[in-house]
Amino acid sequence: MDVLVLIGRLLFLLLFAASGVAHVTKTREMAGYTASPGVPMAFAATFVSGVVMLAGAVSVALGIWADLGALALAAFCFAAALLMHPFWKESDPQARMMEQTQFFKDLSLGGAALVMFAFFAYAGHDLGLMITGPALSVD
Repeated sequence: MDVLVLIGRLLFLLLFAASGVAHVTKTREMAGYTASPGVPMAFAATFVSGVVMLAGAVSVALGIWADLGALALAAFCFAAALLMHPFWKESDPQARMMEQTQFFKDLSLGGAALVMFAFFAYAGHDLGLMITGPALSVD
């Protein structure tokens, strides 16, 4: 079961790791997209979000306070949904549909990250293939 949980963790993190690297290494290029829906301080927001995604992905992948890493990824997802994909502001039907899809994708990933947070916080000490136990304990 430990290997299955590890495989699931790693598969879940692929998107965050790839996006985090892009946010950090191509910050200037991505900041324009970040600014388009009106996110303030787009350059800083892009870089910081990349760092959060990378830190969360490494934390969950290696099992170093994985509960906090999952919580950071959830916070990123919910912020991204609200700030980057405000579909309710779109008047073009095709753009609205695309933004709505991205909005719900981010909410779904955030929900999955919350489940992982609860899983790690509750059972983290009993999971194998983790470097540390959870930082928080939920009983």
